[in-house]
Amino acid sequence: MTYDLLFSLINASVMPAWLLLILAPKWYVTEKTVHSMFYPLLLGGVYAACMVFAYMGHGAEGGSFTSIEGVRTLFSSDVGMVIGWAHYLVFDLFVGAWEARDARRRGFNHWLLIPCLLLTFMLGPVGLLLYLILRKFTGKGGWQLAEG
Repeated sequence: MTYDLLFSLINASVMPAWLLLILAPKWYVTEKTVHSMFYPLLLGGVYAACMVFAYMGHGAEGGSFTSIEGVRTLFSSDVGMVIGWAHYLVFDLFVGAWEARDARRRGFNHWLLIPCLLLTFMLGPVGLLLYLILRKFTGKGGWQLAEG
């Protein structure tokens, strides 16, 4: 399997989850897939496997997380791009699923949640920021992420 194909497959794999969060938030399939650890385990496995390949010499020589040049080098290889993209996909989906669960628990309007989910899918932190702002100003919660 090529890294290009793997990139396309992991990219396509999250689309059903986002559609379920937006279109069928209360369906049992959404609960059993998106709100379980299925996606983090699946994409985390891809991430881990690619990290092993990168450390076995299939990545860009000199890549690291300690400098901007090191990160640029790390992502200059196909395996580095798959690693980075899997990282984004799993964490953005994890945050989107959390937003959906938190919104349901707080009685947050699902129509207001949809733009937050779309932005979380496309721009990660911007969607989370919008959700937290809307949650605060609709009276559905404060700035804290969990009750405490």
